[in-house]
Amino acid sequence: MTAARPLQKLSVILPCYNEKSTVLQVIDKVAALRLPVKKELLIVCDGSTDGTKELLRERFPEGSPGITVIYHRKNLGKGAAVRTAAARATGDYLIVQDADLELDPEDYAPLLAPVLEGRAEVVFGSRALKGFGKLRPLSLLANRIVTTLTNLLYGSKLTDQACGYKLLPLELFRKLDIESSGFEFCAEIAAKILKTGRYPITEVDVNYHPRSYEQGKKIKWLDGFVVVWTLLKQRFLP
Repeated sequence: MTAARPLQKLSVILPCYNEKSTVLQVIDKVAALRLPVKKELLIVCDGSTDGTKELLRERFPEGSPGITVIYHRKNLGKGAAVRTAAARATGDYLIVQDADLELDPEDYAPLLAPVLEGRAEVVFGSRALKGFGKLRPLSLLANRIVTTLTNLLYGSKLTDQACGYKLLPLELFRKLDIESSGFEFCAEIAAKILKTGRYPITEVDVNYHPRSYEQGKKIKWLDGFVVVWTLLKQRFLP
């Protein structure tokens, strides 16, 4: 493992598509965090059409301290939104925060701890202990499939490859040259990090509060097939 990079500033990237009912709650949670490092929040409104865009423009006019809001003219996907924000980020490390309430920003502290203590450079959240019991059986099965496939293909021992919390150096993220535009970008990040063999992944237990499709959940079964293809492509194609 390479020596851990110092973490003095965290870039929180918040991709957002049609999340009017929850986005401000998430932003307030991130803003209220008291962390041992500085933080910046980069929000990407990814072509929202439900009033999210107007809500963000009213609440966060250009020049709001510590918060940057970027607007995509049309929906490009979660991965594309993360890439847009990462290009503007100025932190030492980044973490992606969904605009719903499934994952809790209060878990940033335990995620940051292995880095601040010099024990890790790459930290993934894992919902295995605190969240899997709340998943629907089919969702849990899908998670098991993609996580097991990741471990078989890359020789890893992950328990929750699909968890949205992935903390890594901004410089490393940029070197990975992520191409995915949709939800499969998480799988591409994991695959490319594991392929390098230079950055062992430390997992930290995080809380999870799944929502239903009626409540706005957006990932579909088709996305699972794209994730599987992404893992295979990264392993076997140049």
